[in-house]
Amino acid sequence: MIIPNKKNKIALIGYRLGIGGAERVMANLSFFFEKHGIEVHNIIVIDEVSYNFSGKLINLGKLKNKSNGILNKLNRYLFLKNYLSENNFDYIIDFRFRNKPIQELLISKFLYKAKTIFTVHSYLIDHYMSNWSFLTQFTYNDSFKIIAITNKAKELIENKHQLSNVQTIYNPINIEEIHSKLNESIDLNFEYIIGVGQMETKVKQFDKLITAYSNSHLPEQNIHLVLLGDGIKMKEYILLANQNNISDKVHFLGFQKNPYPYFKKANFFVLSSMNEGMPNVILEALACGIPVVSFDCLSGPSEMITNKSNGLLVENQNVDKLTEAMNLFVENTDLYTICKENALPSCQHFSMDSIGQQWLDLMKFNN
Repeated sequence: MIIPNKKNKIALIGYRLGIGGAERVMANLSFFFEKHGIEVHNIIVIDEVSYNFSGKLINLGKLKNKSNGILNKLNRYLFLKNYLSENNFDYIIDFRFRNKPIQELLISKFLYKAKTIFTVHSYLIDHYMSNWSFLTQFTYNDSFKIIAITNKAKELIENKHQLSNVQTIYNPINIEEIHSKLNESIDLNFEYIIGVGQMETKVKQFDKLITAYSNSHLPEQNIHLVLLGDGIKMKEYILLANQNNISDKVHFLGFQKNPYPYFKKANFFVLSSMNEGMPNVILEALACGIPVVSFDCLSGPSEMITNKSNGLLVENQNVDKLTEAMNLFVENTDLYTICKENALPSCQHFSMDSIGQQWLDLMKFNN
């Protein structure tokens, strides 16, 4: 009797399938893995699904009641424990924030029995592992792998916690999907640069971007600034634009489900963040064929931007240098043309096929 080859099976575990960057990576990888013959089970903790995904969905959020008491939590824990045991996964990949050290110790030691890969999606690694190195080592030193999304984050984890099972795999972008959405019509009939991100917290620092733009030569050359994103700080940014007498040049267009046509028509994208993990928005801008101006913040930009090749890296948090970089792209047309021509080719090694293959190699799946 010939026994058919067992189909490879993995569990992708996240808080939700919507909103966040880690969740977007989880959703994108679900398509890649299914395409390569792997059975994918998407397990989420919160009942929120807005991203498309492939494979089975196990929504623990639907088991959560209003009280969310001890018995309800125990019920969800036992359900997940039984589900993981019954399915005998080859690998578990955990995309969650993990900022409750004792809970995560129990999960890693008693709940996850398959080979487990823990992802760290930020340079702020305290969101994923305890500050107490002895506890972090005990929790993660026998896991299959810890995946950092930048080399800088990998170095930080290794130096701070002396873990030897850390590897870098960058976040993938779906270039084909981006290009399929590029040509949607938008009603902007002026020349502009663009910034994109949430306005709920100060992390994206659109105040610094507005200030740098205001001090640049761009307003007088009628090159506008378009900002995509929502949040409570928008009123503060609108006031700042008014105070700098550039309110007619700064356009707050809110959250856009499809930002790619806005990228395509822009001269270049600017990232003014305080810190990042791996800002996929840089890759999305490059995939849309425009160069990037970015603070050299931790972490990510320096691993995506080659200075004066596909963009300009600016001394971290130096607003004057950010202004100078904007001016340089406008005034040095030869440099700008070189960076624009290199934009799309420079992000090819972040493609879904390239990054997905690294995941297959890691798990030794030969599909």
